[in-house]
Amino acid sequence: MVPPPSGEESQTVILPPGWQSYLSPQGRRYYVNTTTNETTWERPSSSPGIPASPGSHRSKENTITINCVTFPHPDTMPEQQLLKPTEWSYCDYFWADKKDPQGNGTVAGFELLLQKQLKGKQMQKEMSEFIRERIKIEEDYAKNLAKLSQNSLASQEEGSLGEAWAQVKKSLADEAEVHLKFSAKLHSEVEKPLMNFRENFKKDMKKCDHHIADLRKQLASRYASVEKARKALTERQRDLEMKTQQLEIKLSNKTEEDIKKARRKSTQAGDDLMRCVDLYNQAQSKWFEEMVTTTLELERLEVERVEMIRQHLCQYTQLRHETDMFNQSTVEPVDQLLRKVDPAKDRELWVREHKTGSIRPVDMEI
Repeated sequence: MVPPPSGEESQTVILPPGWQSYLSPQGRRYYVNTTTNETTWERPSSSPGIPASPGSHRSKENTITINCVTFPHPDTMPEQQLLKPTEWSYCDYFWADKKDPQGNGTVAGFELLLQKQLKGKQMQKEMSEFIRERIKIEEDYAKNLAKLSQNSLASQEEGSLGEAWAQVKKSLADEAEVHLKFSAKLHSEVEKPLMNFRENFKKDMKKCDHHIADLRKQLASRYASVEKARKALTERQRDLEMKTQQLEIKLSNKTEEDIKKARRKSTQAGDDLMRCVDLYNQAQSKWFEEMVTTTLELERLEVERVEMIRQHLCQYTQLRHETDMFNQSTVEPVDQLLRKVDPAKDRELWVREHKTGSIRPVDMEI
């Protein structure tokens, strides 16, 4: 191993196999595993049970990266506590990606939440259309009832039955008015609020969609930079090892100068890698924070949407009960008059008005 420049911690200090120590241009020591390309500020332990020095970066062996997102390794990291343990909250269960059942790709956990919200928006639209159709049926029904109430059929019926028949026709006009009022209230108290809420819901959804997607793209870009820097560091380390071997067999007088250059390049590559890792971690932290905030916002929107629809469907049933009560009130006079129908009385009244004589004919006498 090449001796470190003056002032460096001696690299003869025992490190685990495959590890080398370097100084960044800023004078900070870092360690590189030439087998796994792992880079860390923490001094790796030379034997089990000896803790590593404190630092700001996790060991790569303690993490696993899936689709550019770094998670704690299940075999080496302690189990995490849920953010909202008793609530089955969105912010706790949608960090990983899920295999797409339609193909070989994956769907981001946040995308699943968005799909649920978009489905909810579509369901709300269809509910509004359903209420609109219900309103149209009520309006058409009211028009037909009003038209029928003006029909002249059986208008010449007389007596108590004729009075009851006239009330039947009038009750149709009253019922038509009840259904017109019902349709108007359905529009103002159910359909219109549902449509207004849907428009606001749609605006809120657009904000959530693009923001998280952009952060995830930035995270993927940072991860690509990290992998590129790892590859560059590996190449620089190999070049340094080759130059070191050339020095040992004295193949060239320029080998020592080449080693210095190779060491500087390797150090710079290591520093570039640490910078890329820092940028990646910053991007992931930003994504994490926004994921928590946005999933909780989606959760709030979903609760608000469901509660809002529930309230207006309750209003629908209340209006329906009221309509039934009003309809009942329109037929009550008809029921009362039908109970008063008296054929004998009707006959008496009619005879009194239209009689032509009460003297009956008798036999003729000679």
